[in-house]
Amino acid sequence: MSTEATTTVHLPAPPPIVREPLVFGRLPIPSRFFLAPLAGYTSLAYRLAVRENGGLGLATTDLVNARSILERRPRSFELSETCPDDQPMAVQLYGHVVDEMREAARRVVEQGASAVDINMGCPVRKVVKSGGGSALMCDAVSAARLVEAVVAAVDVPVTVKMRLGWDDATPTAPGLAREFEKVGVAAVIVHGRTRAQGFKGSVNRDGIRAVVEAVDRLPVVGNGDIRTLSDAARMFLETGCAAVSIGRGALGNPFIFRQLAHWSNHGHPGPEPSFEERVDVMDRHFRRLVSLRGERMACLQFRKLIKWYNYAIRPPKALYHRLINLPSLTVFEEAVAEIREHGPTAPLPSHFEPRVPVPSGPMDKW
Repeated sequence: MSTEATTTVHLPAPPPIVREPLVFGRLPIPSRFFLAPLAGYTSLAYRLAVRENGGLGLATTDLVNARSILERRPRSFELSETCPDDQPMAVQLYGHVVDEMREAARRVVEQGASAVDINMGCPVRKVVKSGGGSALMCDAVSAARLVEAVVAAVDVPVTVKMRLGWDDATPTAPGLAREFEKVGVAAVIVHGRTRAQGFKGSVNRDGIRAVVEAVDRLPVVGNGDIRTLSDAARMFLETGCAAVSIGRGALGNPFIFRQLAHWSNHGHPGPEPSFEERVDVMDRHFRRLVSLRGERMACLQFRKLIKWYNYAIRPPKALYHRLINLPSLTVFEEAVAEIREHGPTAPLPSHFEPRVPVPSGPMDKW
C-alpha cells in the first residue's frame, strides 16, 4: 500500500511579507504562521508536539478566565502552563473587570508567558454574559480602557483577539483596532466572522482587509477557515494580513506550519509528511500528556483526539478501536508498535477536516 498523500498541493507564489522578520514589541516571532487556541485541544502537550515539526511562529493557550487565575484554581494553571521549549507563547485571558485582567496578566507573565492575548472574540454565552469575549466589542471606550491597563501592567507584548463585530450592522473591528494601536497593543488577531454568525457561514476576508487598512503599522493576523495550505495563502493574498492563525487546520495537519515555512522560502510546501513522522507526532503527543497529567487522565483525554490520528495514519481498524478505548500506556505502546509494523491501510491524506464540537442552535442558548 502506498504511503504517499492522496493529493498534490499547488500554491500561488508567497507574498514577500512572509519572509520578512516579525517582532511583537521586543519579542521576535520565528514565523508568520501561528497556532490558534482551541478549547480542549491546544494543550501544552499538543503545542510541544507541533513545535517539533518546525515552522511554528507563535502558539496561544486555551481561553483562561482571569478571575480563575486570581483564585488559583487548578484548571486555570493547567490551561496556562508552559515551559522553556514552548516559546514564544501567549496566554489568552478573558474577563471585563480591569483590575482582574491587569493582575491576571501579571501572574501569567510570572509563570512564563511571553505574551498576553486578550479575548474579545469568544461568542459563547457563558463568556459573553459575564461581559467578556465578544461583548467587549460593543463598548469601544471600555474595551480600550481595559486593553490600555493590561498593556501598562506587563512588560511583554499584549495582543487582542476579536471578531469583525457583534453583527453585520456593527462592524466595529476597524475602529477598535485603531484605538488599540494608540494604547500600544502589539497586534490584533481578527476572526473573520461576527458574533451573530457564531461558527456558521464563511469567513469574510474583506472584513479582515478593512481592519488591515484601518491601522497604520499594527500587525493584523488573519484567522478563520484556514484548513489547508491554499487557505493560508489566500488569507495572506486577499487581506494583506501580517500573519495567519490556524486552528482546526493544524489539528487536521500538524505539519502545516512546516509546510508553510517551506512554501515561504521555496514557493512550494516540500514533501508530504511520511507515515513514520505522523505516527511519531501521535506518540510524542500522548507521552507528553502522560508526563503532564498522569497515565489515567492522559488516556481519558487522548480518546477524543485519536480520531485525528486515525484519519492521518490510517491504521488497521482493530488497532484504532484499541486506542479509542485506551486504558494504559502499555496498551498504547503495544498498539503503536503494531501500527508501525503494519503500516497504513489506505493512501495517506494530505489534510482532513477534524470534527471539533462547536455550539449550535439559538445563540441565546449557548
